[in-house]
Amino acid sequence: MKYGDRLIKMQGVIVKLSEGGVSMDLKGRLGHLTVPMRMLITDYDLKVGQEVEFNMSFPEVMSGEVNEKYVSNLEKNKRGGK
Repeated sequence: MKYGDRLIKMQGVIVKLSEGGVSMDLKGRLGHLTVPMRMLITDYDLKVGQEVEFNMSFPEVMSGEVNEKYVSNLEKNKRGGK
């Protein structure tokens, strides 16, 4: 990474629970985030409306190059193929 890491405390509210994931709206109109259930740390039974917080940094684009294999797989999935 070219720039130093700066952690920012993000807060949000759980808006959807699915079999494998948790979706949350971020406070401050910063968007929406869905994470796998295994990434969530909790001592409570999960419910829609619970507040969450986590530390996050700014994503950094690593280069101008495109991962062609990944793009190809995305296009295949959009068409419903394997």
